[in-house]
Amino acid sequence: MDEKEMIPEGKQMNEAVTNTVKAVVTSEDVHKAMERMVKYKQTKQALDNRIIRNEVWWKQQHWDELQAGEVKEEESTTGWLFNTICNKHADIMDNYPEPSILPRAKDDEDTANTLSKIIPVILEQCNYEKVYSDTGWYKLKQGTGVKGIFWNKSKLNGLGDIDIKKIDILNLVWQPGVSDIQESSDLFNLELVDNEKLKEMYPDKNLNLGGNPTEIAKYQDAKNIDTSDKSVVIDWYYKKTINGKTVLHYVKFVGDTILYASENDPEYAERGFYDHGLYPFVFDPLFPEENSPCGFGIIDAHRSCQKWIDKLDQNIVENADIASNKRWFVGSGCSVNEDEYNDPTKKFIHVTGNIEDRNMKEATAEALPTVYVNILQNKIEELKETSGNRDFAQGGTASGVTAASAIAALMEAGSKMSRDQNKASYRALVQEVYLIVELIRQFYDTVRCFRITGKDNSVSYADFDNSRMIAQKQEDVLGKDMGYRLPVFDIKVSAAKKSTYSRLSQNELALQFYGQGFFKPELASQALMCLEMMDFDGKEKIMQMIQENKAQYEQQLALQQLMLQMQAAGMNGQTATPPAIVQPQGMSKAQQASERARNTGEPQ
Repeated sequence: MDEKEMIPEGKQMNEAVTNTVKAVVTSEDVHKAMERMVKYKQTKQALDNRIIRNEVWWKQQHWDELQAGEVKEEESTTGWLFNTICNKHADIMDNYPEPSILPRAKDDEDTANTLSKIIPVILEQCNYEKVYSDTGWYKLKQGTGVKGIFWNKSKLNGLGDIDIKKIDILNLVWQPGVSDIQESSDLFNLELVDNEKLKEMYPDKNLNLGGNPTEIAKYQDAKNIDTSDKSVVIDWYYKKTINGKTVLHYVKFVGDTILYASENDPEYAERGFYDHGLYPFVFDPLFPEENSPCGFGIIDAHRSCQKWIDKLDQNIVENADIASNKRWFVGSGCSVNEDEYNDPTKKFIHVTGNIEDRNMKEATAEALPTVYVNILQNKIEELKETSGNRDFAQGGTASGVTAASAIAALMEAGSKMSRDQNKASYRALVQEVYLIVELIRQFYDTVRCFRITGKDNSVSYADFDNSRMIAQKQEDVLGKDMGYRLPVFDIKVSAAKKSTYSRLSQNELALQFYGQGFFKPELASQALMCLEMMDFDGKEKIMQMIQENKAQYEQQLALQQLMLQMQAAGMNGQTATPPAIVQPQGMSKAQQASERARNTGEPQ
């Protein structure tokens, strides 16, 4: 139950709350919502069936579908499609993302910098890397990854914190025909929960358990699991417009029993359950479809090719098995002891009758022409090409290419499909982090301490609450009240972990810069002009380092010139007046005097 921990303590529709405010959401509303959900679910049946079917193909148990009533003793299942998905998932994890928060106003810079530090900590506490990995597998197989971003009231011993979960699309039901899940008028999240657990959680409720009018679609290997002692608990989200503002409300119910309804809760009746007013689910489709928030996946796109690879491979293997296993025709006038013939340890084989060529003849199987092997290879190459899973993308060498840098360049060029898919996941993460920021704004009303680990493994601590994120009173301008300003932030996502081949390519680029003299201070101006025309990750930092190196070099030349002037003045018996030397900021007067004496030779 995704929202069970989110129900505020003492707000589970108990008698005190019911007496305080008249119930807006009733059992009749729940019945109407159930009718809509059943209608939505019927439209979604094709998607559910496709997801269940894809899971069968992922497990390489699809021969029941391919045989179509035929019976085969052995089933050949090749792992080309399986390998494609594994390789794509490796690309996803090689480019694991990292969010950063940018302010839109100068006054919010400190808050944005702190959020950029604590949000990775929140993600780590939510075990986000595993959620990201599991959702990546689901997205590649089923076509869409879905994450839920909730407020969990029970975390941190009741203090509450953000919770992020991977969501199974089989458990979600929405209005058909929408492309953006936020456009759906309703959204339902279903979950099977043990009846005994429900009784413990809601002892004051007269629960109508079992006999649910709807069932959750099951994967093929789960259809034999007994669920008679479980009930379907439904989280129902819907949007309403109150005072011109769209608010999100939430109802949890089982059967016709309401467990919680935010509209019946005085604390949330007007403001909505979440202040951001959005469904707490983010959809990340792989290959998009029109009029649906879901897409289709690698199995959907390449199932046909894998099917023919398996069929051709099965036939070729069967032919090889028959041809390599010698068999004989034995005439009625000659009887062979089959047990002795099949036992290779027997040196003598007894035969009844005369042994002649006309009585015994080897049953030979004609080998298949090589054209069928070529067709099989062509199908394999087709799958590799159309899925972007070519040999060098997996670390293999291309024909005639042996240099490590050239192989790395081919890998980088061949991964553009994976980079495009990763960017789609980054865009989904922007939405997720936005929901996280809004949950922090709404619920972080108590100071919390975060341990921040720097890139050099240094440890620091940051205290944070939402006081700098809520609406801020603005100063009056010419006596006019300017009202309140709500701090707003932009979210940028980049790869926290570069892939091995990206790092190798960047290292090669650094060596090329070194060889061309980009880091020589006397060539800094030319290097900066060249870098200005280039585009690669980290360019701004390299340009900054070259500029600093140039400034130090120019300062060193100025000091050398000064020393030469002083030396020439001393030889002529004159006193040279040194030019003003800009002292570093932050030096005390005593330090400045000491520095001046060291440069001019004057006593302190």
